[in-house]
Amino acid sequence: EMCFTSIIFPKMLTNIITGNKTISLPACFLQAFLYFFLGTTEFFLLAVISFDRCMAICNPLRYTTIMSKRVCVQLMISSWISGLLLILIPSSIMFQQPFCGPNIINHFFCDNCPLLELIYSLGFVIANFSLLGTLAMTSTCYGHILYTILHIPSIKERKKAFSTCSSHITVVSLFYGSYIFMYVWSGKNGQGADHNKVVALLNTVVAPTLNPFIYALRNTQVKQVFREQLNKLQKLSQM
Repeated sequence: EMCFTSIIFPKMLTNIITGNKTISLPACFLQAFLYFFLGTTEFFLLAVISFDRCMAICNPLRYTTIMSKRVCVQLMISSWISGLLLILIPSSIMFQQPFCGPNIINHFFCDNCPLLELIYSLGFVIANFSLLGTLAMTSTCYGHILYTILHIPSIKERKKAFSTCSSHITVVSLFYGSYIFMYVWSGKNGQGADHNKVVALLNTVVAPTLNPFIYALRNTQVKQVFREQLNKLQKLSQM
């Protein structure tokens, strides 16, 4: 999340503060490559987390055996390698193509859709393939999770099982929802670039900032510290 946000946010702030909205061609290509590499890796990591939750709920007695430390490391490394390989080849092809229009991009970073107006590439197809493919994997896992939860007789146990997935479901909804709007739904319906910029801001700045809070607020110790800090603020305000 830190790397993903750092690709976009510092340059965007520099453009706003200085008013200089230019970027060199190599820097633009590098920004686009890192954005899609880390974004695609995030797709795979979210799919891996959904698989982990599926094993924890659907196979609780075998969970430690199935999701051993070795398997977790292998899944993590595979996600990074898959994200790199999936973006590396189309990006290398895209960067070698000639420009076919003006060198002005209607966006606050070097996104794929504005670049496609200047460069011919297969990157758009690859991005959609990785998005929808990992979304199908995630949906399948949560289908099994939902089926298992509905067959748990105890209401208390149902709530406990669902709470283990609530933070991940929230992150998946924010992440996939914004990407589907930008690269699938808006492309088919001809939405304007301004709509995509607003959603891209949500995806590159707002969502990564909220993710630590979404995940951490499930932790009992974090909740306790948060309550203590609120109590201290209330006491200070009353003094």
